Amino acid sequence: MGEDQITAPSTITDAALRPFVGFNLKRAWNVIHADLSQTLEPLGLRMITFSALVLIGENPGLSQAQLAAALSVERPNLVAVTDELSAKGLVSRNRLPADRRAYALQLTGTGARLLAQASEAVHAHEARLYAALSVDERRILRAALTKIETAPRG
Repeated sequence: MGEDQITAPSTITDAALRPFVGFNLKRAWNVIHADLSQTLEPLGLRMITFSALVLIGENPGLSQAQLAAALSVERPNLVAVTDELSAKGLVSRNRLPADRRAYALQLTGTGARLLAQASEAVHAHEARLYAALSVDERRILRAALTKIETAPRG
């Protein structure tokens, strides 16, 4: 009795995974993340640092705890992000008078200029990546993703 010889298939199919929304989201996310990383890297930013700059710019004076919650990041992990942004001169941290343990975050002039440049680059990234989707399809996609994010868990 001889063993059956197994050979690697010449083509791979993922058809059994395609019905799963999560698989499709992950595949799309891989493309989005790679392109976004290439977009932000020349500016010295990553997705998390760009996101932090956006939220600080939109909410001057927010605390590190508020920023961590808004980004869904553990507070200790966010400290490294704010340290990085502060060291680059993009964000200032000032003690909050009401709570001397907390810092109010604010963009510096340099941070505001970099945020404007990065926002323009990210808008171009999105326009390029989502060019095949109509305005309505983009709106529907955002709404569907929000429903997934906010759906009750149980």
